[in-house]
Amino acid sequence: MPITYRQTRSVTRKQILDLYKANEWSSANKPTQLRNGLLNSHTLITAWDGSQLVGLGNALSDGHLVAYFPHLLVHPHYQRQGIAKKSYNAS
Repeated sequence: MPITYRQTRSVTRKQILDLYKANEWSSANKPTQLRNGLLNSHTLITAWDGSQLVGLGNALSDGHLVAYFPHLLVHPHYQRQGIAKKSYNAS
């Protein structure tokens, strides 16, 4: 099944935690703050293999000049497939 990309806030706490725990990110130890932070980002792009969240990236931005990309991660079983390199066009 091909990887699909979405700009969505429809991602569950469990999906987020599964991805972060698989990558051993300490952010998984603060699940409420992690989910709230991601959902309140300026932009959140997710990568999916069917219904499984396999990657995500978020941006914090002033909406004009500055963007910061604090989180970009791909599930270890899906790494080295170019998932984080794909460009996403929301149009």
